[in-house]
Amino acid sequence: MRDQSGISLGVADGVGGWVDAGVDPLSFPKPSCTTHTAIPRRLGLVSQKLIPTQEYEEREQVEGWELSPSECLESAYGGVLRERGVVAGSSTACILTLNASSGVLRAANLGDSGFMIIRARSIIHQQRGQIHFFNCPKQLSKLPISAATRRFPRACVDSPQDADLFETTLRDGDIVIAYTDGLSDNVFPSELIRICSIISRRFQSYNSCPPPDQQNQQQSLLEKAIEDLEVQTMADRIVEYARMCMANRRRVSPFEVAAAREGQFFRGGVRLLISVSHYVVRLAFFRVTSQKIDDVTVVVALVRETQ
Repeated sequence: MRDQSGISLGVADGVGGWVDAGVDPLSFPKPSCTTHTAIPRRLGLVSQKLIPTQEYEEREQVEGWELSPSECLESAYGGVLRERGVVAGSSTACILTLNASSGVLRAANLGDSGFMIIRARSIIHQQRGQIHFFNCPKQLSKLPISAATRRFPRACVDSPQDADLFETTLRDGDIVIAYTDGLSDNVFPSELIRICSIISRRFQSYNSCPPPDQQNQQQSLLEKAIEDLEVQTMADRIVEYARMCMANRRRVSPFEVAAAREGQFFRGGVRLLISVSHYVVRLAFFRVTSQKIDDVTVVVALVRETQ
C-alpha cells in the first residue's frame, strides 16, 4: 500500500477429492490465480460494470476506479471455464483489494479459505468459512462435459455470486492474514495473535530508536527495510509454528475441535504442504513438504500509513 493505487491479493485452494478421479487438484486454482492477477493489469483496474452515479463519482475522487473482489472472482472463474487446458477441478477462493488512497479493504470469500485482521493485538474480523457440510467447502468447479452427470453426480458446483463480501477501513499497523484452510485447521487465531505480537514488539525497538546522524531519506529507507524484515519474520514464524502443530499428535487442533462438533474424532493436526507468502512491497513464497500433499497459502500484509 505504498503506491498510489493499492494492491489485490488472493488465495485459492484446489479440492483434493479430485485425486480419486485422476485430476490434479492444482490444475484448477493455478489458472484461476493467473487470470485474477492479469485482469486488473489488463483493464487498468477499471470496472466496466460500475455506473457513474454521484456515489461512484465521489468514491472515484478518493480511490480511483477499481475492480471489486467479486468482479475479479467472477472474471477469474470465467477464464478457467474457458481454459481448454483445465479439464476438471474445484477450488475455494478468497480475494482482497486494499486501496492505498482510502485505506479501504474489500473482500470476496467462497469456501473455507479466509482472512483475518489483527489490530492492537485483537482480531477485529475473521472471515467465516463456507461449507456444505463438514470438510466439504463451497467451491468453484469445472466438470468434464462428457461426464458431468455420469461420473460426478455429487460434485459441488457453486457460483461466484455465493461468495461472502466484506468491506472495512484499515488503520496504520493493521495486520491482514489471508489463508487457506491448512492454516486454520492447525493453528488457533489466538496463537496467530501471539506470534504477530511478539514479532511486532521486537521490531518496534528498532524504529523507536533511530540513529541521530541518519538523513531523512536514509532513515525512510531503513524503516522500510525493517518493515520488510518484520513481515518476513511473521511469515517465517507462522509456517514454522504450523509445521510444529502438524507434527504434534497429542495436540488438540482446530480441525479436531470442529470434527468433534460433528461427531467425528481425529487426533493432532492436518499434515499438508504449506506455501507462505508475505507482502509489504513484494511477494515471496516458501514451501515445505509434508506427508499429505495439499496446497496451503498464507499471505501476511502489514498496513502502514504514509504522508
